[in-house]
Amino acid sequence: MTPLRKRFIEDLQLRNLSPKTQRVYVHRVAGFARYFGISSDQLDIEAVRQYQLYLLNERKLSPESVSQYISAVKFLYRITLEMPWTDEYFPRVKRPSKLPVVLSREEVMQFFDNIPSLKYRAALMTCYGAGLRVSEAVALKVSDIDSQRMLIRVEQGKGAKDRYAMLSPRLLQVLRRYAKAARPTEYLFPSWRANRHLCPSSLQLACREAAALSGIRKRITAHTLRHYAASGTMPRVGVRAVIHGHLNNGDAA
Repeated sequence: MTPLRKRFIEDLQLRNLSPKTQRVYVHRVAGFARYFGISSDQLDIEAVRQYQLYLLNERKLSPESVSQYISAVKFLYRITLEMPWTDEYFPRVKRPSKLPVVLSREEVMQFFDNIPSLKYRAALMTCYGAGLRVSEAVALKVSDIDSQRMLIRVEQGKGAKDRYAMLSPRLLQVLRRYAKAARPTEYLFPSWRANRHLCPSSLQLACREAAALSGIRKRITAHTLRHYAASGTMPRVGVRAVIHGHLNNGDAA
């Protein structure tokens, strides 16, 4: 490992960037240096511009991917190398403005009716009802549900920050019915492995499978479900949508 790469990684760690962000930044800066065949500290702002155009015009990368590159090299030059370059030296690609996918009340009911597992159903209902990311929902502990203040504690969410999300009476009722059937102890949505929570990719897979089974043509992801809580337009989905067909046969898997 070169001294520059070591210092760059240390700076990322000191600023408490998530491990995923650190990996992405290191990968983007390494690709930048490989393209020119020279260490990044020997390149100037014109090289930053040329590589950005290469990613756009030849690699045909998305605006999001190019923005990752810009964020990475901006951190490298402004933080690690302490270059006096302002934001104007790091222009970002404008992202196309798109309206979020919004489901009707009937489509939401149809979607949840096609999730066969009570645990996955309750977890996705939590994403839907409290506006949580998948990674945040699966990591919830039983103690994070504050029914007295009607809040959900989200520990180390995006940006490694703690925050609170609103707990609606309807979602509280759903979680109480789920807990009565599943009997979780530490994690609200436990894995089959001891002392581990449900894997985020498993919940995302359950979401995709339910979307396919529902026959709804709109693209449904766990992120789609968050738009309701964010916009304040969440349709009323009753407890029946979570417990229908599962409590009778004791399915708490």
